[in-house]
Amino acid sequence: MTEPLPRPREVSLLEVGRLRLIEDAAPRVPPAERVAMDRLWEEAVQANPCLFDGPVVACAALERDGPHSLVLTWTRTTYRHRALRWVPGSTAWLPSLFVTVAQPATDDGSLLVGRMSASTATPGRWQLPGGAVEPPAEGESLDTAALRRHAARELAEETGLNTAPSELSLWLVTRGQNGSVGVAFLAPHRPASLLRERFAALTSAETAQGRDPELEQIAFVHSPTDVAGLKGACVDYLGPLVRHYVNSGS
Repeated sequence: MTEPLPRPREVSLLEVGRLRLIEDAAPRVPPAERVAMDRLWEEAVQANPCLFDGPVVACAALERDGPHSLVLTWTRTTYRHRALRWVPGSTAWLPSLFVTVAQPATDDGSLLVGRMSASTATPGRWQLPGGAVEPPAEGESLDTAALRRHAARELAEETGLNTAPSELSLWLVTRGQNGSVGVAFLAPHRPASLLRERFAALTSAETAQGRDPELEQIAFVHSPTDVAGLKGACVDYLGPLVRHYVNSGS
């Protein structure tokens, strides 16, 4: 029997061995909320032209289905709907759903983090490699295997490191202060020199083609203190996740 999980007042990390995903219909957006949402979205786009109203997945519910088993109910929406989080009393707002990859370095067990470039929706923000989850194509399903493939693709696109989806282990589910839900996968240890080499090669290739890399810089963190020392804003889950990684001896 599933048990709804309360929304955390601070970042929470949920260990998970099994994750079941169920699709549900998106909630109706009342007319007044839609007007406010559209206005806030247009203001956000004016402030950051990199934003686009593409398809994306939102988390409608997260429930426990056993000691290490979770049920995640998701729905199809677009980036525009994220503006509802700033509409007071919104009844249609839903938390975002994203994937991340914890990439350890063989040398010292540190984790790779990256700072988003100016051409992204979150310029200057430090985070793990990853990104928002997009809805599956017609006839396909959204399950753990699909999330694993998406995470592997994000890792390659942002760091240049090609990792087979089967090498990524389901690790944690994070819940941010704003309710956002992240599915974190743990990658095999790689030498830090290799990670730097692949990132440098990716950056050079992207720049040569006139494109900005998604990450403008990478770093390796050993502790929450290292996270706090990064210059710039960090995603809220980063410090707690690094602490959990260090304490668990992963």
